[in-house]
Amino acid sequence: MTDTVNLFIGLAMGLNLMALASSRIPSIIRIEAAQGMVLGVLPLLLEGEPSALVIAVAAAVVGVKGFLIPSLLRRAMRAAHIDREAAPRLGFVPSLLLGAAATVGALALGLALPLMPEHARLLLVPGSFATIICGLILLMSRTKAITQVCGFLMLENGIYLFGLLLLGSTPLLVEAGILLDLTVAVFVIGIIVDRIQRSFDSLDTRMLTELRE
Repeated sequence: MTDTVNLFIGLAMGLNLMALASSRIPSIIRIEAAQGMVLGVLPLLLEGEPSALVIAVAAAVVGVKGFLIPSLLRRAMRAAHIDREAAPRLGFVPSLLLGAAATVGALALGLALPLMPEHARLLLVPGSFATIICGLILLMSRTKAITQVCGFLMLENGIYLFGLLLLGSTPLLVEAGILLDLTVAVFVIGIIVDRIQRSFDSLDTRMLTELRE
């Protein structure tokens, strides 16, 4: 079971790098959807006999991160008539190399930390750190608001991974609350994206520096 969990976490880390290397917004949205579904399955693998609460929250994670939020992002993308990140603050190759370095560093750090025996064999901590850092890179290096939302989602996925360390001692109602906050945040961000598009006829967040009272 440990090998299966690590395989899924490794897949999630690989999806981080794919998102950093992609310039096409639809591809990044699909990557985020796939990562959400991969991470949503993890609680079922970590629990030998998952409770009804664990199954319900896992289904909610897959539904919200894998289907609901990506569909909202695709709708915003179609309304804005954009499908590519043309001029990022940091190029795609440097972003990929930085993300790869962060992933290697996270793996080294995870091996060095004094973790509990049941966690030492899992990649939860390295996967969490790598996903958070890659999310920050995507969030800060891109200029389109929709791509930045994807970076925010990746960052939250890293926090979700870290929270799975406490799966055996705390209820997943905390994660249910995070999902609710995340969904509300995406709705609010969708409204902001619409306002940016209406005001500037562009989703380039660098245009916000032109705002004046």
